[in-house]
Amino acid sequence: MTGRMSYTRESAAVRRSRWSRVCRGAVFAIAGLALGGVGVSPGVEARDSEPPARWQDGDDLSRLIGRFQADEESVGRFYSMQWSAARLDRLDSLYAEYAESLKRVDFASLPREAQIDVLMLRTSLEARRGNLALQRRRLAEMDAILPLRESLQGLELGRRRMEPIDARAAADLLSKVPGAVAEAKARVEASRREEGGVRVTPVAAQRAAGVIGELRRGLQTWFEFADGFVPEFGWWVRKPREEADRALAEYAKYLREDIAGVRGRPEDPLIGDPIGREALLSDLRGEMIASTPEELIALGEREFAWCEAEAKKASAALGFGDDWRAALERVKQSHVPPGEQAAFVRDCARAAIALLKEKDLITIPPLSDETWRLEMHSPETQRFLPFAVYGGQYMGVSYPTDAMPHGDKLMSMRGNNRHFTHIVTPHELIPGHHLQRFISDRSRPHRGIFFTPFYVEGWALYWEFRLWDLGWAGRTGQDPNMDRLGMLFWRMHRCARIIVSLKFHLGQMTPAEMIDFLVDRVGHERMGATSEVRRYIAGDYSPLYQAGYMLGGLQIHALYRELVPTGRMTDREFNDAVLGFGMGPIAMLRASLMPEVRLTPDWQPPATPIPPTPTPTPTPAR
Repeated sequence: MTGRMSYTRESAAVRRSRWSRVCRGAVFAIAGLALGGVGVSPGVEARDSEPPARWQDGDDLSRLIGRFQADEESVGRFYSMQWSAARLDRLDSLYAEYAESLKRVDFASLPREAQIDVLMLRTSLEARRGNLALQRRRLAEMDAILPLRESLQGLELGRRRMEPIDARAAADLLSKVPGAVAEAKARVEASRREEGGVRVTPVAAQRAAGVIGELRRGLQTWFEFADGFVPEFGWWVRKPREEADRALAEYAKYLREDIAGVRGRPEDPLIGDPIGREALLSDLRGEMIASTPEELIALGEREFAWCEAEAKKASAALGFGDDWRAALERVKQSHVPPGEQAAFVRDCARAAIALLKEKDLITIPPLSDETWRLEMHSPETQRFLPFAVYGGQYMGVSYPTDAMPHGDKLMSMRGNNRHFTHIVTPHELIPGHHLQRFISDRSRPHRGIFFTPFYVEGWALYWEFRLWDLGWAGRTGQDPNMDRLGMLFWRMHRCARIIVSLKFHLGQMTPAEMIDFLVDRVGHERMGATSEVRRYIAGDYSPLYQAGYMLGGLQIHALYRELVPTGRMTDREFNDAVLGFGMGPIAMLRASLMPEVRLTPDWQPPATPIPPTPTPTPTPAR
């Protein structure tokens, strides 16, 4: 994927559906479970006895994980309002129950892969619960500007719990909404005039506008359930509900446009939600990575310097000396004529598959080879996805259409030139995400709940490293040095993603500075850089998602160097085994492939640095 994951950790169903829009879905907010909370939600009666044991004699971990997935999805569907304390509380009680059940597992008696499942489920539950504090804090930030939120949410929740409807009491509540909204708006305006009031950041305002939209949808569902069915309900409720809805809609528009400045225009400000260092550390623990954000930024800078050095070599071979940016400009001007991008991508895909088969590097099931296809991105989609992505059995291709402004056409052609596309294609299709998904759906699919960008994106980056070593540059008849610069551009881009995304969440870099970094240091077109940053910070991806590409690729490549050059596995055995693992942190993949790694119920990843990729020997230029 060249280019999603909501920061709130998701259900298995959401992770499975992500495969169908991996990267493509960056335009949309993730539907599905938002996690959080402690205790049992109000209105839920306490159980009369101990909850039934989730672990059963003779059961296997895939069934336990499957039950967890089903339970989590059931809770999420019932408590469907993401920003409600009832939902957060109920999900947390579910996670606590499953965490307790894992304590009853006889770890030592389990086969190794089941032990790995136990450790991944335990870590996943801890990570889910660890992220609750952030979501609670964000909800608390909004409550001062969301009057009557919990009471209004209670109407729809009460309906779902099949509680009797008190139409007059509901009308009384709804009639208070316009006045409460007016008071909240006045407090925000007082702050803008520096006369006290409630200070609201653009981030909180945009998030609150989304919560109001959720409130309005919940009220509509609640109203439509009883209107015309429960006697006198409409007589009491219809008018107050209309007035409340109108006040909420106007207030959401005010927060979104006047406070956040978001009006649905290309010039809208880029607004993101930095999570801070402690939350990043919590996420890293969830990924089983024993490193700090600062250490990872330093690693990104180290790899970036390697890319710059290699770019100067390719630049010199092209006659530009050390001026690799001038050489990159020449690369960008090498694009196919309008209407020929799909055919070019097709040919690149077929050439990559032929190379893999020629070298006997990996098993490619015939059905996987048969069933990939291409789709073209619309101009609107290219606002968020300016490059190619994997969308689930197809690769989405970006290239200008006749509906785009002239300047955008030129930038799209330059950003999707032959030499950039040459490496993006195997990243998205085979051996990258298409083959990865094909095998994942058929090998240990229960591990889909442990979706992680370090494995998913890391696999595609690992293959970019391997293809560099295998002489992919020039393989389709293009100038190998220009292909090499195209490969280095993307590799540099992934290093930059580590730097800009982690610095953003640490509060060390603004969105504007992120764009400038991608333009000035990497060589992006400004339209492409803006689209990239818009996606990074919108909250549709986890804070570590962008860093996961390069870091995951380095982890898998380091594992490759431990096992293949030393003769413990062949290329094909290693690559098939990595795909057959299913899904999960790279530390667990390593434990799966290296039986000498001793696992215990309290096992933690070692605090070892991620080694750099060795300087490869490039194929001689022709």
